[in-house]
Amino acid sequence: MNAFHLLQILLPDLTPKNSKLHFAITNGKENPLDVYYQGDFQEWQRQQLKRNFDRKYVVSFIAMPTPNLWLFAGVHLSDIPTQREDCIYYPLVEIRETKELDGRLIISFDKKNVDNKFVRQSYLLTENWVEKLNVAEVLAQALDFAKFPSFKSVHISFSQLKTIVKKSLSDWQSALSSVAGVYLIADKSSGKLYVGSATGEGGIWQRWAEYATNLHGNNRQLIELKKQFGDVHFENFYFSILEIADTHSSENEILVRESHWKNVLLTRQFGYNDN
Repeated sequence: MNAFHLLQILLPDLTPKNSKLHFAITNGKENPLDVYYQGDFQEWQRQQLKRNFDRKYVVSFIAMPTPNLWLFAGVHLSDIPTQREDCIYYPLVEIRETKELDGRLIISFDKKNVDNKFVRQSYLLTENWVEKLNVAEVLAQALDFAKFPSFKSVHISFSQLKTIVKKSLSDWQSALSSVAGVYLIADKSSGKLYVGSATGEGGIWQRWAEYATNLHGNNRQLIELKKQFGDVHFENFYFSILEIADTHSSENEILVRESHWKNVLLTRQFGYNDN
C-alpha cells in the first residue's frame, strides 16, 4: 500500500502539491531517532538552516538503522518562519488526524531518482516521490527505546543514555540500579577511553545519571574536555559495562577492579584517567 495515500485517508486536505517530505538523518551531531525517543523531535525539526518548509504541510520521516526504512514522525502544519541568531525557526504544529500513526508507521523508501542515482537531499517535493512511499509495517504500538538487553550487551551512545535517564525507563533503571561495577566510556572522535566505577546504593544507574545531567560526571579530565570543546563533544561518547558487582560490595573492592581495568586498557597513559 502507498503510505501517502494512507495518510490522505486520515487527512483528505493533504496533497502532493501542498506538502513537502522531510527525511531526517543525522546532522553529524545528533541522531534524529535518538531525538525522537527523547520526545524532542518536533522542536529539533523546527530549527532549520534554510527555508526548507515552504508548503502547508511537512510530512516527516526518520531514518531507521535498517537501510531504506523510515519511521513516520507526523504530518506538521507549517507557517511563516522567524529568523533567529542560529537558525530559521518554523512554528510547526503536528496534525492530530494522523497522530495515531506517529511512531507506528514504517515505510520503505529508496532515495534514488529516475536515473537510479542516490539523492542526498533530505527535503523533497512530494509530487516527485509520492509513488515510492510504500508501507513496510504498521506497529501495534509506537516505537520506543529498546528494552534493557543484558549487562554484557550494553553499548549505548550518550544521546541514548540521556533518553534512558530522561524517561527513567524502568527496565534500564531497575537493572542498572541493582549492580555496582566498573564501566567504560569511549570517545569515538579520538579513540580515548575512560574507566570509571560505581559503588553503593543506586549503583551504575546513579553514576550514569550524573553524566546525563552534567555531561562530565565531575571527572577532572572530562571537565577540561567540556571547557575546551563544549557540550557537543560529549555526543561522541559511548557507554558500556566492563564488570558488575553486588551493590553491597565494599568500595575498596570495586576500586581495585577499576584500577585493574585502567591498567589493562592503558587509560592513565593514553585515555582520560589521571589517577
